[in-house]
Amino acid sequence: MDLTVIIAVAFGVLWIGLSKAGFGGGLGMLTTPLCVLAFGMMGKSPSFAIGMVLPLLCSGDAFSLYHYWKKWKIENLYYLLPGVIIGVFIGARLVGKFSPRQLNICIGIIAIAFVLFQFLKEKIFKYESNFKPGHTTGFPFGILAGITSTFAHGAGPVVSMFLIPQKMLKEIYIGTTVLIFTFINWIKMPFFIMNGIITKESLLTSLYFFPLVPAGVWFGVWLNKKIPEKSFINLIYLFVFITGLYLIVSNI
Repeated sequence: MDLTVIIAVAFGVLWIGLSKAGFGGGLGMLTTPLCVLAFGMMGKSPSFAIGMVLPLLCSGDAFSLYHYWKKWKIENLYYLLPGVIIGVFIGARLVGKFSPRQLNICIGIIAIAFVLFQFLKEKIFKYESNFKPGHTTGFPFGILAGITSTFAHGAGPVVSMFLIPQKMLKEIYIGTTVLIFTFINWIKMPFFIMNGIITKESLLTSLYFFPLVPAGVWFGVWLNKKIPEKSFINLIYLFVFITGLYLIVSNI
């Protein structure tokens, strides 16, 4: 594996641990576009990168789940889960229908949408009245979360749009998000295996980069104490945006 690829993937995987440690919020979204870009240099398809990232996300979820144990509103999981299962099933079937070029464009669009949502979410929810979650609203949100998560592990904005209007305490909001993504990622696992998104090669590559996940968690805890988060996050948002834009422009 080329050194440039190793560095790029390592940087992306490190962000799984950083985001799971609570530093940078949903910036784990950086991981998939960066890995797609890096493995693309080796001639690997986007689906290889997506499959490689999933086991690492599951391991990162375990660290977060331990830290935020029972600090969640579990009813949100019940509202979203039926739709998530259907969305993952649809997404896993669709991924195989897209060419690498088309999949790159989809991942780029999701990356850019993520960044735009982060900057606009305060305005979007500024005048929002109290939101009462339920199965009626949770089902379509769950489907969309399942599809976007399958394509680019990018369901963050969808889940946030369901949770933010509920105006939870910060710790409860993070804990609920952790719980939901733990289930989403494990639901994807059998679908990814059955559809050949996770292969022996991608799994071995995941194991190769696994130590960076707990290292990222430790580093994230340290950064929370040492670095002003807002300015640093804006730089990473810019990087995610540029990466997503490149994936689109280079494949049109």
